[in-house]
Amino acid sequence: MVDIDNLRNPVVLFDGVCNYCNTMVNFAIKWNRKKNLRFAPLQSEVGIALKEKYHIAPTVDSVVFIEQGKVYIHSSAALRICRHLSFPVKVLYFFILVPRFIREGIYKWVARNRYKWFGKKESCMIPTSDVRALFLN
Repeated sequence: MVDIDNLRNPVVLFDGVCNYCNTMVNFAIKWNRKKNLRFAPLQSEVGIALKEKYHIAPTVDSVVFIEQGKVYIHSSAALRICRHLSFPVKVLYFFILVPRFIREGIYKWVARNRYKWFGKKESCMIPTSDVRALFLN
């Protein structure tokens, strides 16, 4: 298992059984041309260990972003991830200027409906060999 105390790269934790979340992870991988982001399903051993280390509630099933020892969830996590992506996707970070209560409302509405709209897998995604190095196991 990965040494979670010595992670140098920002980490994206995601719902590994959510089709929408997996699509967003693949999108982030495509646009993270610096290859500095690391990924792990919330349901994985690493995901569970990171949730414990950073005192993230076990009920959190949303995207979590960990960067330099700080934890971000929901819309703040999604937008901070965008900051690490290449242009033009990087521009989405400017939505951080939208008041949080508005961003969170929209984010949580989509999150509540994601399984209904996009479906759910029986197990976490298995990364392809070309992106496996970006995943923490």
